[in-house]
Amino acid sequence: MKIERLHHIAIICSDYEKSKRFYTEVLGFEISHEVYRAERDSYKLDLSLNGVYLIELFSFPNPPQRVSRPEATGLRHISFGVKDVDGTRDFLASRGVDSEPVRIDEFTGKRFTFFSDPDNLPIEIYEL
Repeated sequence: MKIERLHHIAIICSDYEKSKRFYTEVLGFEISHEVYRAERDSYKLDLSLNGVYLIELFSFPNPPQRVSRPEATGLRHISFGVKDVDGTRDFLASRGVDSEPVRIDEFTGKRFTFFSDPDNLPIEIYEL
């Protein structure tokens, strides 16, 4: 087996319109494709960043809550590389998104912090 690259990350949200606004208007993702699947009462939204398809956002009726903290088995977080951690934190704050204090990766010396999407999915911004 030879994996070429990560294809996408799938996220199930509890409030489709709220999450759609967050990922497009706050984080700047572009909508590649959006479809409503009546048989599942579910939306599927394909989101791209800089022309690269990255996130598949789903809505389903009454999804169970995700365990985020304390740390649980499974996906821990998603991470996006940024050139300016402080500027990104300031931008997020201007959009009403709180983030944790900036930390330093003890192995790489790079700066990073975390914030959460509308469903409390941890998202990291990591200095490039």
